[in-house]
Amino acid sequence: MPQKTAAPDTTTPSRAGAVWALVITSVAGFMASLDNLVVTTALPSIRQDLGGALDDLEWTVSAYTLTFAVLLMTGAALGDRFGRRRLFVAGLAVFTGASAAAALAPGIGSLIAARAVQGVGAAVMMPLTLTLLTAAVPAARRGTVYGIWGAVNGLAVASGPLIGGSLTEHVSWQWIFWLNVPLGLVALPLARLRLTESYGAGTRLDVPGTLLASGGLFGIVYGLVRGPADGWTDPVVLTALTAGGALLAGFVLYSARAAAPMLPMRLFRSRAFAGINAAGLLMFVGMFGSIFLLSQYMQGVLGYSPTEAGLRMLPWTGMPMLVAPVAGILSDRIGGRPVVAAGLFLQAAGLGYMARVATTDASYAVQLPALIISGVGMALYFAPAADLVMSSVRPEEQGIASGANNALREVGGALGIAVMASIFSARGGYGSAQSFVDGLRPALVTGSAVVALAAVAALLIPGRRGAGRSARAAGQPSAPVLETTSG
Repeated sequence: MPQKTAAPDTTTPSRAGAVWALVITSVAGFMASLDNLVVTTALPSIRQDLGGALDDLEWTVSAYTLTFAVLLMTGAALGDRFGRRRLFVAGLAVFTGASAAAALAPGIGSLIAARAVQGVGAAVMMPLTLTLLTAAVPAARRGTVYGIWGAVNGLAVASGPLIGGSLTEHVSWQWIFWLNVPLGLVALPLARLRLTESYGAGTRLDVPGTLLASGGLFGIVYGLVRGPADGWTDPVVLTALTAGGALLAGFVLYSARAAAPMLPMRLFRSRAFAGINAAGLLMFVGMFGSIFLLSQYMQGVLGYSPTEAGLRMLPWTGMPMLVAPVAGILSDRIGGRPVVAAGLFLQAAGLGYMARVATTDASYAVQLPALIISGVGMALYFAPAADLVMSSVRPEEQGIASGANNALREVGGALGIAVMASIFSARGGYGSAQSFVDGLRPALVTGSAVVALAAVAALLIPGRRGAGRSARAAGQPSAPVLETTSG
């Protein structure tokens, strides 16, 4: 390993280095976020080509979600220990190779295996995107840059069904995976040449903490993924949820007492760190569940093709590209808390409005205000959220903070789909258009209420004057040090 030298946090990164870091990390983040939902609209075509039962098709989505969510904190910890750039490049290489394997999969089993390996690569590279970007960008410009990064990632999450549907409809389902390969092949050498290596503060990998966190997240996410399909009283689902909860409780107790834990529990004494993580978890519960159902509503009830449905959702899914950079500038000037809270309240209002106007024959003009409001809200959230996470901890702890935040959001996404699918099934179903709407409305109301709770959590984040006091209460120094080595 290269020798690590301490460099003050006041070092001014070069403009060219910041631009390259933004481009490389945004491309990597887009690839990882896109693959959360990109497969959903391609499932009928995959089944026609490769066969498989309904459970097999569900696992083409779940295998990625499971390994991605479970290994996020582990990936961040490995980057802190062995070098963030080094592990980022390794994760990107694994993700790119697994994408090619998925495109070439001869059967449903090999496709599921490739999707699981994709999740491993994404879990290693995704939390490190923010850490590498933070090291490359001057503190005064981070809000703006995070806004662009957040816009790209938000667009990837929300446009997954559109991209997957369009490629499947007009080319073939294999191209939802081939799309990653040229992007990865271009990004790999650029990452090696243009990103600066950095390390976390720890000298040892926290093996007990890693095993407890990974096992706990596996149980929770597995139970949430399988619950809607197998039933919440299924013995395997109950065992997974119970064991996962017990392991996570053990992880919290262990981390509170360990000398050098993977995720120091003292970080949650910071209102900024605790508030933005609670807001992120709740935001993804409401947003993921809503996108999952609304995509089906537009196609199954209103009769749009996958491409037509995706295009009509652009006022929501495409808005981050327009609004998030502006929101990043605002967060630089007035702080992230009011921007995030306003965005979450708007997102909640948009989902509530959509629940009110959803009918079996709703016109696009009636839906449009809800889509615009939701899009603006999502953009205002994604832009400053990353800045709030990274600024709430020491620079040497930013890798694991990013990993924890991403893990909580992925758990939130899985929980949102599980909860809203259960509400949908209890109040409606796929039997008819009216039955679908009967289930959709209460699910969207639930999503709106959860996102409103996320806005309340965001209001608990201290403002700029209180941020210093919050950091001191969490035991963070006023002038932290970042360990780096030159490229």
